Amino acid sequence: MTACSSGSDGGSADGKTDPNAVIVGNNSEPQRPLVPADTNETGGGLILDHIFAGLEYYDVKGNPQMEVAESIESEDNQNWTIKIKGDTKFSDGTPVTSKSFVDAWNQSVKQSMLNASFFESIQGYDEALKVAEAAIEADKENGVGDMDMSGLKVVDDTTFTVALNQPESDFPLRLGYSAFYPLPEAGIGDRAKVKAYGANPITNGPYLVKKDSWKHNEQIELIPNPDYKGDRMPKNGGVTFKFYSTQDAAYNDLQSGALDVLDAIPDSAFGTYQDELGDRSVNEPSAIFQSFTFPKSDARFQGEAGALRLQAISMAINRAEICKTIFQGTRTPATDFIAPVIPGHNDSLKGNEVLKFNPKKAKELWKQADAIAPWTGDLQLAYNSDGGHQAWVDAVMNSIKNTLGIEAKGAPYPDFKSIRNEVTNRTIKTAFRTGWQADYPSPFNFLGPLYGTGGSSNDGDYSNPDFDNLLKQALNTSDQKEAFKIYDQAQEILMKELPTIPLWYSNVNGGWAEGVQGVQFDWHSKPLYFDITK
Repeated sequence: MTACSSGSDGGSADGKTDPNAVIVGNNSEPQRPLVPADTNETGGGLILDHIFAGLEYYDVKGNPQMEVAESIESEDNQNWTIKIKGDTKFSDGTPVTSKSFVDAWNQSVKQSMLNASFFESIQGYDEALKVAEAAIEADKENGVGDMDMSGLKVVDDTTFTVALNQPESDFPLRLGYSAFYPLPEAGIGDRAKVKAYGANPITNGPYLVKKDSWKHNEQIELIPNPDYKGDRMPKNGGVTFKFYSTQDAAYNDLQSGALDVLDAIPDSAFGTYQDELGDRSVNEPSAIFQSFTFPKSDARFQGEAGALRLQAISMAINRAEICKTIFQGTRTPATDFIAPVIPGHNDSLKGNEVLKFNPKKAKELWKQADAIAPWTGDLQLAYNSDGGHQAWVDAVMNSIKNTLGIEAKGAPYPDFKSIRNEVTNRTIKTAFRTGWQADYPSPFNFLGPLYGTGGSSNDGDYSNPDFDNLLKQALNTSDQKEAFKIYDQAQEILMKELPTIPLWYSNVNGGWAEGVQGVQFDWHSKPLYFDITK
């Protein structure tokens, strides 16, 4: 796998750095309180990855490395024994034990949190989730299930076991993702207690949230954790994440020195930022996939006519031209649903001609759909204005409009949190921007959470039993080449049904200010802030 990294040679005139200097980076306002299993968007995820230590962490190339775990072992890939280090603790002084993991994982299912589906491989998940859903239906505000997953057992303070429904050789690969982070007793309880915990989290990672520093829609301050003992030891005096309303404002701050590191260059600077920043810039492939999705509530995209319309819209988009003119080579047109830096990506997938610009075919398919159920209304694509998306949304909508002869336009939301709230609550009425920044380097991570029945990020509520079964088969295949062939079969189903419209893969486009050193962008485009100095 290609690492998305670049080093900085900048620094002070004498080459020395200040170990107490605070690094200022960009981010977006988290959608929800900082609870690992209830966070599935990048704003909150970036913070969580710096304030928690999990069983593993992912290095710059995406390889899992032991962090709190001492060992993760199995003789059959189905029954796992996990031993943790006995000398780590949370910031309130309580020890991190095997119970800290088991309770956190069970709680995610009992409260049907956003990332609950990451535990679906564990025995007893389905039963525990049904109990939870019944409790939530009875009391939508406070309902909590009372059944634990039978496949999780605490052996002692430093040992627990995990029994899966079937052998899955890549199970350890997932354990560095934030859904699997531990929680202290202060974070276990009813919904009100957990929500309060997430506003002022007690954590065990390289950094801690500075008390009362989370100023919503402005910034959050992280300070080094003096009790952290892992490999990600901070080399600086803390990190302040600023929440910007536009990427242009963030880039201007980077140029003026008010921002130290930027991980998203605005489209207005795509053609100039590498010249302006020189060797303080990066433009490398990353594990990011971009798309847009239609809500299940939109009947125009259901049934036979809906399937034809989805194919027509996909073929009406000139991806290559948009990547060239809008993104100026910082994006690559999609050929499948998995980013090219991930093993298992296939640019020759059967059926992927639906992703190629074909105006003639698009018009034919649209006409066939109209013969079944005439088109009504217009087509709108929702996006967050703080993410630098207007130019490409306008270009995509114009491509569709000019090809199909329908009214098509963008529908801007002020910020990422606003649009995600409507998507999460299933109240959004228009198509909406979607994308995926990998949680761990596996084809399954690009497929299961997004399109598996009940997946944590299955925003279009797509469900196909054949697709689900293929994913299970792939997970249960120890030969990776064979697994990749099964993932291809699963993707061929997606190509026919298009639960989302694939657009392109993103490079990491970022930069850093003068005097900033040690900047590395990792395999999924995020800076390793603990390593940065100035």
